[in-house]
Amino acid sequence: MPGVSPAMLRRLEWRVRHALETVLTGDYRSTFRGRGMEFDQVVKYSWGDDVRDIDWNVTARLGEPYRKKFVEEREVCLLLVFEDAPSLQFGSAGRTRRETLLELAALLMLLGAVNRDRVGLLYASPAGFWFRRPLPGRETTLHTASLLLGQPPPSIDGDPHVELPWRFALGCAPRHSVLLWLGPFAPGPEPAGWPVLRRRYQAMGFRADDPWDVQLPAGRRLPVFDPLAGRISMLNTASADERAAHADWRARREAAFTALFPHSIDRMVARTDAPVFEAMVEFFHRRIRTGAAR
Repeated sequence: MPGVSPAMLRRLEWRVRHALETVLTGDYRSTFRGRGMEFDQVVKYSWGDDVRDIDWNVTARLGEPYRKKFVEEREVCLLLVFEDAPSLQFGSAGRTRRETLLELAALLMLLGAVNRDRVGLLYASPAGFWFRRPLPGRETTLHTASLLLGQPPPSIDGDPHVELPWRFALGCAPRHSVLLWLGPFAPGPEPAGWPVLRRRYQAMGFRADDPWDVQLPAGRRLPVFDPLAGRISMLNTASADERAAHADWRARREAAFTALFPHSIDRMVARTDAPVFEAMVEFFHRRIRTGAAR
């Protein structure tokens, strides 16, 4: 989304503020409940207390339900990690994966700004990375969002790989902060040190899927530019081998994404051919519904 104007960000901010006052109405903050708070003590469970706070070890030992009591922090700290891989620049439906994720990143940052949270950004591309530390304040967050949205896409003729600085990320935000990773999530092993990151942060993953990621168009020969290989290839979607290879890639990609974020409420897939804002609102609704049942 190059050339983003302050007016465009303000329009997005108005939509976010309206959603928080109407359709979300508390779901945003309560979806982080129990992970962005400091532990205080264990107390007896009373009718109406949140079942997610039950301490099962203490309950089993004492024979009656006990729950963890937390001291709520005044604000949530959000750390967005944007993995700007060249593969995000593919799009068959009028909008690329990258444009979809940039819009989603802006919406997530504006949610934090409206809620007076601290919002930080770790941006990485094949050229390297830069970091904006989590700070409170609407204007600060709007400036960070503007920097991200105005970032030019990486060259598709260069290195297709992005080295995410996860060791550096460990010191980017306080313990129990919310880490929001937006990227392509290609099939592959988990990053080194990922279990440590998941213990330190409440991690969530956000991916953008093109219609061709979900299903290839039937029975066609299509010239396709491969940003990773840097060349145009002929894709024969009538080929059984091509369709089998695509199905295998899709299954491996989904398995890797699920391994990184085992709980379904910690991962979101946006579609390049569907409204991003509505998908984000549904994600938070799903988190609060599923989380209450856990």
